[in-house]
Parts: sequence; structure tokens; C-alpha cells
Amino acid sequence: MNSLLFLIPIALSLGLVGLLAFMWALRSGQFDDLDGAANRILFDDDEPVSRGTEAAASHSGVKEINTSHRGG
Repeated sequence: MNSLLFLIPIALSLGLVGLLAFMWALRSGQFDDLDGAANRILFDDDEPVSRGTEAAASHSGVKEINTSHRGG
């Protein structure tokens, strides 16, 4: 019974700390753009290789190496 005198205030204070942390996150804009990161990974920012660069590489004796590995 004496342990409840310690555990109940500790549980309430931890709950209050969690609520305050959540309110801080809301006000600081942590949850503003939920879909942005998920959509950003779908778009590649790298420039595509132009045809002129591929032709120059093939004529200079440089061979392209396929680095994709397919597991099976």
C-alpha cells in the first residue's frame, strides 16, 4: 500500500511530462508535413545521363558495369 503513495504521483508526473512534450512538438511544427518525407523519396534529384555522355564513354573504350545484384 505504501508503494502506491510513490507510484501514483510518479505515473501522473510522467504522463504530464509526456503531454507537455507532445504540446511542444505540436507548437514547434513537428507534425506539419507528414506526407512530404514519404513523397520526397519517390523523386530522384540526380540528373539523368544524357545520350552524348553515353556515346562518348562507349567510344573511348570505357565499358559500363552493371552493379545491380538480383538475389534468388
